[in-house]
Amino acid sequence: MGLGVSLILIAAGAILNWGVSASVNGVDLHAIGWILIAVGAVGALLSLMFWSSFWGPGYYSSRRRTTVVDDGPGY
Repeated sequence: MGLGVSLILIAAGAILNWGVSASVNGVDLHAIGWILIAVGAVGALLSLMFWSSFWGPGYYSSRRRTTVVDDGPGY
């Protein structure tokens, strides 16, 4: 789950928690809102913790500059 999806989950949870005043029989919208906020927050924290590994293995090592010195003919 990326940072964008986490923010969408947090926003949807906030809307359900504080923006909706309707009640559905058998469903607690406020509890679903809190669950979405919690899942979005955990996803955002994990995304930020593993931010550098999103580019895949070897991304930074393959961009390293290498200088080759040629001493001329080897005879």
